[in-house]
Amino acid sequence: MITVTNLTKVYSGTKVLEIEHLEIPKGQSFGLVGNNGAGKTTFFSLLLDLIQPTTGNVFNNEITVSQSETWKPFTSSFIDESFLIGYLTPEEYFFFVGELRNRNKADVSAFLANFEEFFNGEILGRRKYLRDLSKGNQKKVGIVAALIGDPEVVILDEPFANLDPTTQIRLKSLIKELSSNSEMTILISSHDLIHVTEVCERIVVLDKGLVVNDIKTSEATLRELEQYFAGGFSSEVKESTSTENS
Repeated sequence: MITVTNLTKVYSGTKVLEIEHLEIPKGQSFGLVGNNGAGKTTFFSLLLDLIQPTTGNVFNNEITVSQSETWKPFTSSFIDESFLIGYLTPEEYFFFVGELRNRNKADVSAFLANFEEFFNGEILGRRKYLRDLSKGNQKKVGIVAALIGDPEVVILDEPFANLDPTTQIRLKSLIKELSSNSEMTILISSHDLIHVTEVCERIVVLDKGLVVNDIKTSEATLRELEQYFAGGFSSEVKESTSTENS
């Protein structure tokens, strides 16, 4: 579904991302982890053509992202609050996104009814502008809006940040359900190793812009990630994960 080749991004002479080759197949739940400055948001921004690559290309369903917009109708995302329109209410924003996705108000209202528990009575019918919502509630709106219109690719940057524990649990259930019941390709970045290992079938570790490990999620994955971020993978772990993905 998504292929990256010879992708680099350089700012002021400093290379912040360098990925020689990466493939994310259709229907995969893909996790991206790394410390601050690892290149996660840069990578997602390149996938969404928000910034231009210094070299290389990103292909979404064989479409070169930087050269065509035909990938946009089947791709959706929520990176941060800048994706929202602060002077709209949540309802107005959902209807706006629905219109972009060729969904009428009735379609959108029916869709939103599925998220009553996730919204927890804090989003709809509150007569508040998006700019006046808490960071967590803004994130709820952004995540649900990204799912309108049955997109084939959904990209979420730090979706668990600023959410209370109950909403985090509900979001994990939602992502698992989407992954198991559809061919939706879901890309998630997160600092939370526990959450990402619970919802992603594959996890890539970025370090200073480089892919340092590519892991098929198993019962041992959380321990492997914790070992890495505590001081690096042991040679034994590197060998086991490399064999697992061969």
